[in-house]
Amino acid sequence: MIGLVMAGGKGTRMNLDNEKLLLEYKKPIILHVVDSLKHSNSFSKILAVTSCNSPKTKKLLEENGVETFDTPGIGYVKDLNLALKNIHDKVLVTSGDLPLLDKEIIQNIINQFDPKKIWTSILVTEKFLTSLGLESDYSVNFDGKKCHFTGISLINSEKISSLENLVENYFIIDDKRIAFNLNSKQDYDLLGTA
Repeated sequence: MIGLVMAGGKGTRMNLDNEKLLLEYKKPIILHVVDSLKHSNSFSKILAVTSCNSPKTKKLLEENGVETFDTPGIGYVKDLNLALKNIHDKVLVTSGDLPLLDKEIIQNIINQFDPKKIWTSILVTEKFLTSLGLESDYSVNFDGKKCHFTGISLINSEKISSLENLVENYFIIDDKRIAFNLNSKQDYDLLGTA
């Protein structure tokens, strides 16, 4: 299985002078994500998807021995799809802005992998998200509940012939380690209380 870290976004909602994934939470946030994947001992390779929007993040990743894959930086979904076209393996995709990620939650998520399902997105319930003081713009109704995407998916890219009309499966894990996705300055401020 390959660990794929999405690290090419602009982070425009944060309204920062620097790149979002370089924000510090003991160390740069992107390194928390990469280290959680490394320490899980679950991946044959860890690959970070970067773009022209994140040159300093790319430099930091490469200085820390992480292989990068460059995309045009035209959006999360398009950049992810471009990376997946070049991978023929099972993949765990994660956003690079999950500072509380650790090896245990990564292993827990991997245990949910079903090779018969092409795409499984990991969700948290809205009730859980709001209990942490967090908000998200990306929701879906699943299992009778309003849920939000965590930025983590399990993908069997060996089974993808086309990225059009893929059936997306869902799995709910209400855990702050995957719910804490830094999308706003308020989220970053809350991180100190997490």
